[in-house]
Amino acid sequence: MTESTVRVQLPAFLKVQLESVRDTGYYESESQFVAEAIRTLLAARKDLRIAVACKLYEHGAISLGKAAELSGLDIEAMKTVLHERGIPRADFESLAEIEDMAEEALHVAGRA
Repeated sequence: MTESTVRVQLPAFLKVQLESVRDTGYYESESQFVAEAIRTLLAARKDLRIAVACKLYEHGAISLGKAAELSGLDIEAMKTVLHERGIPRADFESLAEIEDMAEEALHVAGRA
């Protein structure tokens, strides 16, 4: 996975807390902590995961299958959400994505 730098402005006390994270021994760096905090927030907030998946799909950054996976929805539910938000469907999924979705469906159905 590639890394990139993001600059954020934080309230003073939050910045002090973030700077102290490394000293706790729980995380090696502030970046490691922030990455986990973002993953945790996305895991806890299904509405946010769906919104992010929709935006990424809308911008062409991810496929429908990846948007469904990221949001935690099945393909049909993802299609419905995109429609409800007025986001047009792009090209169909690649053969590899269709195979992955079929394999996942078999796994969920207990047949794989």
